[in-house]
Amino acid sequence: MSTQTEATEAARAVERPVNPGRQRAAQPSTRVESRVWTGRPSQIANLGAFVWCALLCWLVIPIFVAVWRYLLVRTMRYELTTQRFRVTSGVLARRTDELELYRCKDSEFSQTLFQRLFGLATIAMATSDESSPIAVIASIPACRAKELRERIRNLVEDLRDRKRVREVDYS
Repeated sequence: MSTQTEATEAARAVERPVNPGRQRAAQPSTRVESRVWTGRPSQIANLGAFVWCALLCWLVIPIFVAVWRYLLVRTMRYELTTQRFRVTSGVLARRTDELELYRCKDSEFSQTLFQRLFGLATIAMATSDESSPIAVIASIPACRAKELRERIRNLVEDLRDRKRVREVDYS
């Protein structure tokens, strides 16, 4: 019986030859885009507007302004992948703006006095993208913002090396 089993297995191997090209296509690519970070701005960014709306709530209209500001911040989402930075926003209509990371020229970490009081920060990226020359990640926790800025810098350099791209300014 063992020879019959071996013969059956040998016949199956002959019936289904291995295609080497097919094997390579099935292997995972090293250039797969994966998510690095996602986040949203803090509602503390609206604190000043919320205070004014609370003081003027007897006018009724500020209540709608406060709700609208809350929804604007609540629906904004930042996503950083190994190749792109996306900002999705919009309450009634959605808009997604994408930035290829290799187009990033410079990044800036900043904190206003108000942001420092609440432990928040903003990252601004100067880019060569015509549709969005400055990409902003606003009102995120400062400790994460410092790490995120370094991560973006490393991703930009890796992508530029892989794509063999360099930024040149003709000013």
